[in-house]
Amino acid sequence: MEFRQRSVQCAGPSGLHRMSYTEWGDPRNPRLLVCVHALTRNGRDFDFLARALATHYRVVCPDVAGRGLSERLKDPAGYAIPTYVADMVTLIARLDVEVVDWVGVSMGGLIGIALASMEGSPVRRLVLSDVGPEITSESIARIASYVGTDPRWASLAEAEACIRAVSAPFGVLDDARWHHLTEHAVIRDADGSWRFRYDPRIAEPFKAAFAGGPIDLWPFYDRVRCPTLVVRGAESDLLTRATWEQMGSRGPRAKLAEIPGVGHAPLFLVDDQIAVARDFLLAP
Repeated sequence: MEFRQRSVQCAGPSGLHRMSYTEWGDPRNPRLLVCVHALTRNGRDFDFLARALATHYRVVCPDVAGRGLSERLKDPAGYAIPTYVADMVTLIARLDVEVVDWVGVSMGGLIGIALASMEGSPVRRLVLSDVGPEITSESIARIASYVGTDPRWASLAEAEACIRAVSAPFGVLDDARWHHLTEHAVIRDADGSWRFRYDPRIAEPFKAAFAGGPIDLWPFYDRVRCPTLVVRGAESDLLTRATWEQMGSRGPRAKLAEIPGVGHAPLFLVDDQIAVARDFLLAP
């Protein structure tokens, strides 16, 4: 199944920027699924999920500003949830729909919580992968240790080896999926070396926001009212079991699912994870 590569112009505090997105399925389908990726990832992470759901949905997978094919922001202070929420509202308006279903992995889940918590939110169903209202200091330190470091590799194979090591918590994936995750996450420079495709300056507001340790987003989560599914990697260091279980009894009283052998975060790249999301999203 073919996808369409498009973009939309968004406005932020530092001016205009274009946000790229891939679109799958019938563009006339009024049933829309928006899939939003993790901090350093991009919308092509959802290719496998999008193919599985494109007969039911028009599936749209944006590259959040500064990632993938989207433009970088002039001021790195804009790399924050309020900017991302505003961009998603612009995207939904561009797509000309009243309601959307949402799949968010890590950062994409935080954007989803923020949007779903608003009065009059367009979010009809919400899937959160390995993220919740509390984020541990340990996971913040782990992510901060590599985000924004801007390494260079002599070959695509070297880049893939690094991504396999850093992303080992994604779980057991076959070679084709590791290659897919790599080829869309890196770019070749004019000198022939390879580097991450995202703007390394995304690390600046991330590290500043979490400098004080764990954060509490329960007031936002408690305002969410749409049906919600929270998928946890059984070995996650970001979404603790205690927080995950509490998400089942507070706010939207989420349905809970856990993926064995995976840490942070389930990416819906393999059939069993895709089935968990699909069954929830397509339930009557």
